[in-house]
Amino acid sequence: MKRIWKNRYKRYIAVMVMFINSVVFFIAGTVTHGAESVKAEQTAELSEPEEAEQNVLAGLHARYAVLLDGDSGRVLLEKDGDVKRPMASTTKIMTCILALEHMKSEQEIVTASAEAASQPKVRLGVREGQQFYLRDLLYSLMLESHNDSAVMIAEHIGGSVRGFASLMNKKAAEIGCEDTYYITPNGLDASDEQGTHSTTARELALVMRYCLMESPKSQEFREITGAATQQFRDVEGRQSFSCTNHNAFLTMMNGAVSGKTGFTADAGYCYVGALQRDSRTFIVALLACGWPNHKTYKWQDTRALMEYGLKYYKKQRYDGNVGLPQLSVADGIPENGALSGVSTVKLQIRDREKTDILLREDEEPAYRTLLADTLKAAVKAGTDAGTVQLVLDNQVLAEWKVETAESIAKRDYIWCLCQLMMQFTHMNKINQ
Repeated sequence: MKRIWKNRYKRYIAVMVMFINSVVFFIAGTVTHGAESVKAEQTAELSEPEEAEQNVLAGLHARYAVLLDGDSGRVLLEKDGDVKRPMASTTKIMTCILALEHMKSEQEIVTASAEAASQPKVRLGVREGQQFYLRDLLYSLMLESHNDSAVMIAEHIGGSVRGFASLMNKKAAEIGCEDTYYITPNGLDASDEQGTHSTTARELALVMRYCLMESPKSQEFREITGAATQQFRDVEGRQSFSCTNHNAFLTMMNGAVSGKTGFTADAGYCYVGALQRDSRTFIVALLACGWPNHKTYKWQDTRALMEYGLKYYKKQRYDGNVGLPQLSVADGIPENGALSGVSTVKLQIRDREKTDILLREDEEPAYRTLLADTLKAAVKAGTDAGTVQLVLDNQVLAEWKVETAESIAKRDYIWCLCQLMMQFTHMNKINQ
């Protein structure tokens, strides 16, 4: 009897083990299949532009990079774009634009100091006391990236390198930079009690945007930075100089208009450049884009970012055409002229100008209406009543003013008295 019971017990245990194993395998298979399904669904959710964005970012050599819309200043793509880093000779775009904005004459003369003559390579090779025209030094600065030319310009404009740095930082703040700090006019690595000579990829792109799109001297900046070569002499005509532009991007892509390279031991290879094509302006900024022997990384990254922008971003037109409600007017005379009732006023877009916005093909901005809760009579036609904004990811892309389309008189004591008298007169006529 015991033997029979033992055999049944063993069979029972075996059946239970088989059952448990089956359940485990079933669950494992279900989980694996489920994970694969979720992964497939997540992959399927990516649009082509989103997948392209991921591929571009994954392939960048630069540790910090930004692709900027030159027209709006909107960041289109970034890789740690707000991290502060030294920016080497890309600093010189600020030096150049400040010099252009402060230059009084094409014949303005700059004299080399001992400090300027002692600058390290790369340098023009000026001697103390040697004189040059300021405009010629700007070609030396931007085409060959000469450090002594940068110091000559800084001392001439700002009185000293420190004084010029103050002008640089003031201009950066005006542009909207909050994490940029200039110490030197040439971008050589430096630190002081207030910080390190540094910027972010986003703010470097913003400075380039100012130089190209907003400065009153933007055309001169484009001419200098876009020149292939430039020859000049010192003021006395004793020594001639020839400068060649080292911005390879200018001949690398159709539409390239400007740029500046840079390198120091701390900064690594850096670059900021711009391209204009089909009414679109793209600006690329790269920081820490490799160290020797990887000098060409910046060109690979710039091309990848520019091609991404050109392929996926197009201009779309908007005019603020959105339905507007009527606003209530406190103490306003109602449309029917009654003594009581709510008065409202019609609204319209003021100067409905069409605006072209650079958007990726899968981006869908929305209109946002910001109106006053109520207006107080009397209201004249054309009174400000709010704004209509075009918004994407909580960023305002365009804005239109909203105004009243008509006038609303005030319902005051005299008007009410007149209305009562009119009604009284009307009733008397009926009773006669």
